[in-house]
Amino acid sequence: MSGDTVHGAARQVRRTQAQTQTQAQTQAQTQPQQAQQGAAVPPDAPTVLAVIPARGGSKGVPAKNLATVGGVPLVVRAVRECLAARGVTHVAVSTDDAAIAEAARGAGAEVVERPGDIAGDTATSESAVLHAMDVHVRRHGGEADVVLLVQCTSPFLTREDVEGVVAAVASGGADSALTVAPFHGFVWRDGSGDGSGSGDGGYGVNHDKAYRPRRQDRPQDLLETGAAYAMRADGFRKAGHRFFGRTELVRTDPARVLEVDDPHDLARARALAPLLDGRAGALPTRDDVDAVVLDFDGTQTDDRVYVDSDGRETVAVHRGDGLGIAALRRAGLPLLILSTEENPVVAARARKLRIPVLHGVDRKDLALKQWCEEQGIAPERVLYVGNDVNDLPCFGLVGWPVAVASAHDVVRGAARAVTSVPGGAGAIREIASWILGKELS
Repeated sequence: MSGDTVHGAARQVRRTQAQTQTQAQTQAQTQPQQAQQGAAVPPDAPTVLAVIPARGGSKGVPAKNLATVGGVPLVVRAVRECLAARGVTHVAVSTDDAAIAEAARGAGAEVVERPGDIAGDTATSESAVLHAMDVHVRRHGGEADVVLLVQCTSPFLTREDVEGVVAAVASGGADSALTVAPFHGFVWRDGSGDGSGSGDGGYGVNHDKAYRPRRQDRPQDLLETGAAYAMRADGFRKAGHRFFGRTELVRTDPARVLEVDDPHDLARARALAPLLDGRAGALPTRDDVDAVVLDFDGTQTDDRVYVDSDGRETVAVHRGDGLGIAALRRAGLPLLILSTEENPVVAARARKLRIPVLHGVDRKDLALKQWCEEQGIAPERVLYVGNDVNDLPCFGLVGWPVAVASAHDVVRGAARAVTSVPGGAGAIREIASWILGKELS
């Protein structure tokens, strides 16, 4: 297809979506800033401020808070989960680092510039939260009802974790809350108390070393995950620390408990990301996504091309993908096929599916960014499906980068979710079922 056809498709998208874009822009101008960050909340709901401390300095892992897990910087992972959590009305990243601030703003968070006297190695997380609360009062004209401390060094934090601690304080009667995970291990301590190995030898902390009861016969121990804490704002100001009054323990998945403190932790997190980020609990729903953008070759096909003696190319597609795309279209989700290849096959498939296409595009990320601007859609609310390294720039732009099971290893590692089937075998149908659930018949 010619370049004129590509631009014609873009013009058609602009015409058909002009009204939607205008409405979105008007709404953005009239709503409070945080309503643009996450899901809308009832007007009488408590104000919940999530604070993510993210200093620039780190001795164990240089530039730790910008280190990527699953292709996404740690600070951005934390921001995304907080923005997606029900009940959270404001998300702020407290930092002294310009690069972290830029990443946080790009992910949709407010940025609180942390003063140097509370940004050193000995500074407490509580000091960062209290300072962010003061900034929030100045910016928004009032104190939050509930304040959260969310650690971006816990890469597998989920929105459910955040929602759990919020609910415990906002509606559950607790003064403070934290995420914990079941722990069944026997804890030992060196008898010397200094780790030197001298003294009376090791002793059991949570058990008598002379008695080894079965797990089911022992009291349930719970491990503090370090991921998310919630506090009544007034009580936190009075106490000056995160645990006061009635403290609720919010149980979370022990498989996700990992704190990045050294390079070994970071390596483990990166190895686990393709497994944990693609688990059912981390899959996108309709509440998470405002648009779906699809690569073509290797995503809607198995990446093979059939060429006849006259040079004509054909590909095989999956009927289930067509059903899934039709369901997404009926649900009102804007859809786009975005392809590097300029190929009549791509255009023909787009016409069949009745969705716009941009192909023959060298910089897919720039085309995607422009399309989002034209539609009035925030990139962090876009699900992009890809399979190869030329999709990685788009992965870095959107909130839901998704890889098909047959994608390149690097692409699967950078994805937030991975399908269970390969491209051309119903992967798009699977993604549609994530988003629409029972609505997809």
